[in-house]
Amino acid sequence: MKKNLSRLILFRLFGWEIKGNKDLSKNSVNKVVIISAPHTHWYDFFLGLLIKGSIGFDSYFLAKKELFFFPVASILKFFGGIPVNRSSKSNLVQMIAGLFKVNNEFRISLSPEGTRSKVDKFKTGFYYIAKTAKVPIIMITMDYKNRSSLISEPFFTTGDIAKDFNYIEGFFDGVVGKIEEYSFNK
Repeated sequence: MKKNLSRLILFRLFGWEIKGNKDLSKNSVNKVVIISAPHTHWYDFFLGLLIKGSIGFDSYFLAKKELFFFPVASILKFFGGIPVNRSSKSNLVQMIAGLFKVNNEFRISLSPEGTRSKVDKFKTGFYYIAKTAKVPIIMITMDYKNRSSLISEPFFTTGDIAKDFNYIEGFFDGVVGKIEEYSFNK
């Protein structure tokens, strides 16, 4: 039901298309860091829910703890939200990597920019989470210009961060976000 409703909204109403690796079901990739970009508007959250719903995979996501108030907290947690204290000096990379170790199945979706504003480089947290947990990264574009999302094959970090980031950021180069001027361009 959820999958069919997501497909109806995403494909029929919004005219969106998904290309690439669509097999993110529970049986194919049960531990992964998913990054989607560009993240330029609050609307991207709902687009991400429709993309994951239409493919039929579940994932968690991080959101600032200030968003977790009644009744919004219940809704965010229902969709996989994990509250984080962004002002804290806690080691978020270690905490999230630890969740991979204690769960047989764990997927987390993150924005590599870490903000909806214009950035010139991706943040490194998602990379170090994947590296520490020894899980792959899957990249998903949100291209508003072409109304499409491209999903990569699983990518394992090599330890050469410059080379890996060149590949990862290159995957998103030229993809147009909802607010075009905030789109990531390498």
